[in-house]
Amino acid sequence: RAATYQDKEEVVLWMNTVGPYHNRQETYKYFSLPFCVGSKKSISHYHETLGEALQGVELEFSGLDIKFKDDVMPATYCEIDLDKEKRDAFVYAIKNHYWYQMYIDDLPIWGIVGEADENGEDYYLWTYKKLEIGFNGNRIVDVNLTSEGKVKLVPNTKIQMSYSVKWKKSDVKFEDRFDKYLDPSFFQHRIHWFSIFNSFMMVIFLVGLVSMILMRTLRKDYARYSKEEEMDDMDRDLGDEYGWKQVHGDVFRPSSHPLIFSSLIGSGCQIFAVSLIVIIVAMIEDLYTERGSMLSTAIFVYAATSPVNGYFGGSLYARQGGRRWIKQMFIGAFLIPAMVCGTAFFINFIAIYYHASRAIPFGTMVAVCCICFFVILPLNLVGTILGRNLSGQPNFPCRVNAVPRPIPEKKWFMEPAVIVCLGGILPFGSIFIEMYFIFTSFWAYKIYYVYGFMMLVLVILCIVTVCVTIVCTYFLLNAEDYRWQWTSFLSAASTAIYVYMYSFYYYFFKTKMYGLFQTSFYFGYMAVFSTALGIMCGKF
Repeated sequence: RAATYQDKEEVVLWMNTVGPYHNRQETYKYFSLPFCVGSKKSISHYHETLGEALQGVELEFSGLDIKFKDDVMPATYCEIDLDKEKRDAFVYAIKNHYWYQMYIDDLPIWGIVGEADENGEDYYLWTYKKLEIGFNGNRIVDVNLTSEGKVKLVPNTKIQMSYSVKWKKSDVKFEDRFDKYLDPSFFQHRIHWFSIFNSFMMVIFLVGLVSMILMRTLRKDYARYSKEEEMDDMDRDLGDEYGWKQVHGDVFRPSSHPLIFSSLIGSGCQIFAVSLIVIIVAMIEDLYTERGSMLSTAIFVYAATSPVNGYFGGSLYARQGGRRWIKQMFIGAFLIPAMVCGTAFFINFIAIYYHASRAIPFGTMVAVCCICFFVILPLNLVGTILGRNLSGQPNFPCRVNAVPRPIPEKKWFMEPAVIVCLGGILPFGSIFIEMYFIFTSFWAYKIYYVYGFMMLVLVILCIVTVCVTIVCTYFLLNAEDYRWQWTSFLSAASTAIYVYMYSFYYYFFKTKMYGLFQTSFYFGYMAVFSTALGIMCGKF
């Protein structure tokens, strides 16, 4: 990786991928276009990491001979015999605004393939790569590429590709060499600060509201209940008892489908733990400087936090009196991996059809499956056993009635379905501006680096969700409906529906994506992202 160089030592220019500018995820091998390779052949091979393989990094040697601090005058490195077929390939690429990406010493460089003239009849290819490389001491700190030499594409001609290299001294520190790729004017915009402040105000308001509801109404309820206890038995039978006290014998009844319910809660705890740890790591280490390191970190942390999933899922299932705990453990362990892998598998088919570099190689798939079976499952088992033994005994303050109470009729807005739909609005409101920044860094060419913001938003989201679910549960129990578990889970998880709806808006109004591959990629992974977010919110 980022190395120190001696004078005249070889510097490798890796070709990564080429693809349409508007579809960031639709990338192909650089040499899938009929470019020609430079003359230099001997090269130490490059080994990719798991994260890179999953993100479709395809590094190939360009064949350009570059030596440290050794200027190269403009020189031809190869020529392309342009027949009809090759011309069509280039014309298609230019029509779709294809870009290519290269790496020198882990610094990314982008260049454009060519351009069309105004009336769209003649197409031109940029043939001359002018590299300017800045060095500080014996390290490379800055790379710039200028594309020059427009050549019109005419069938059956030879096109000469040339390059030049100029080395210049630079004052950029090696640690700061990535700063020029970051976009502070975009991420640290006033809107961003304002949205955080706005969410913060909402949190204070909500916490105030919840505490007020709970203090005032509960005090009133307690006063009413204690007054009734002072009456003699005769009056009490005639008294009108109503509200949450009525359901005390049913409120600890196990939820319907306890197996799925506890698996979801366990997965939610795990996703939350992963988000927290990855954000903290990203705040301390600059993960954006290395290709694929963010993804590798997330996979590693996910595997390592499996006991969390097992502990919370297993103990909840045991408290609800579940018997089939092995089955619960399997479902809990594979719920998220199955969802992600299923989506990836489906999109992989399209990628293979397109010959895109995003197609995940078979070896990588096997590696991911091995992680699931040999790391996630055993750790989950450990967690489940701990959870069952440490907190698996039901410790409810009152007995559960033998016969379930009939649930009285209630107003339409107290129905669980309505509460669930309304519950997601506030959490979504507190995060949707941050969503815009995260989406843009993922689907467009921005590097996301303001993880402090993300941390704040995560904290705000937690508080808002907790408040919302408390209020929803209070309303439901007050209407003498004791089926609160799923309602409280879903009223928070419905945030996911709103995020997914927002992603539709984002797709149509904020991006210029097109084509089956990019569209299915976008909506597939957005669905996974929203679902994971929903499960995480629901766990509160």
